[in-house]
Amino acid sequence: MTPIDLAQSLENLKLERDAIVLYDALATIDKDTHRASAFRTIAGNERRHAEIWAARLRELGAEVPAPARARFRVRAIIWLARLLGTRAVSDLVQALEGDEEDIYQGQASPEVEAIAADEREHAEIWKRLGDAPAGLATASTPEAVRTVQKNRLPGVVGRDERWHQASRSGTLRAVIFGVSDGLVSNTSLVMGVAGAASGEPRFILLAGVAGLLAGSFSMAAGEYISMQSQRELYERQIALERAELEMMPAEEEAELAAVYQAKGFTESEARTIAHRLFADPDSALDTLIREELGLDPDELGSPWGAAGGSFVAFAIGAVVPVVPFLFGGGLTIVAISIGLSLVAMFGVGVGVSLLTGRSALFSGARQVAIGAAAAGVTFLVGRLIGVSVS
Repeated sequence: MTPIDLAQSLENLKLERDAIVLYDALATIDKDTHRASAFRTIAGNERRHAEIWAARLRELGAEVPAPARARFRVRAIIWLARLLGTRAVSDLVQALEGDEEDIYQGQASPEVEAIAADEREHAEIWKRLGDAPAGLATASTPEAVRTVQKNRLPGVVGRDERWHQASRSGTLRAVIFGVSDGLVSNTSLVMGVAGAASGEPRFILLAGVAGLLAGSFSMAAGEYISMQSQRELYERQIALERAELEMMPAEEEAELAAVYQAKGFTESEARTIAHRLFADPDSALDTLIREELGLDPDELGSPWGAAGGSFVAFAIGAVVPVVPFLFGGGLTIVAISIGLSLVAMFGVGVGVSLLTGRSALFSGARQVAIGAAAAGVTFLVGRLIGVSVS
């Protein structure tokens, strides 16, 4: 455990001030009064955390700096929240919280222990916001909190902590990596053909359009088949669970009680919870699906949605290196094409940094390096083949 010195206190203060900016913004963006109230509660906690580090700086004899502009990752999440809504950025915010927790885990201080307790409560707030039924999401009694922590509640049961995970839909992740695939693969294809026939823009354009369409349809078909097969498997498992519930309800109730007992409830409490759930067959089935199968019956995935999203994402990336060849050919157009593609790759890398928490500059530069290497190799191969054919 590293001691908390002046530099670390300054870093911690910046961390908490960024969180204040984030949650204040989320509270103003979300029109749902319950969610907005939860965000204001978290923002209040973050203000208290910031004051802890400000006080620590004063103890160390340092001047408390004025609030600075939030770091890029926070500003990007706020922009996405304004564009898509706060629910769409839930995973990004929770990943950001998880990164903060990791930072604090390496520090030794009584203050950190208090902050860590608040961060754990933030996790519970996010889970109640995203997963719990309306009547339970607002539960604030110790008994209700105990139920959240030990039982995860109907609708949350069987799910692990999701600090560092994307949601099951993974929409933003799928879009970013779909664009990346289209950009890198079609840039490589276009550069390969350009190496062989840079003076024949119609050939390069034809290859680029063909690569765009072939790649987009291939991605869409693959996603559809994958998602549809997964959905059919899940639906089959749910059907079997429904049949078991109808044929042997007593055994299923006993199994559910055993699950709750394993979570820390007493045998009597576990039997009572299971019995109450089984009073409503629909509730019992929903709980069994989540507990025994680890599935959310409301989030089995849409094959057509996945296919359409993959098609569009790949096409957006693949069109970038093709556009310059609409205006001619030659080495100048080739240079413009690769330049645009590298800029787009850097942008994709920045998008990846929102998911991974790495530096935007590092992620962007890494994406550019990988894409440039792929394009450079295919260009050289195309040039060799073109010379050989000539």
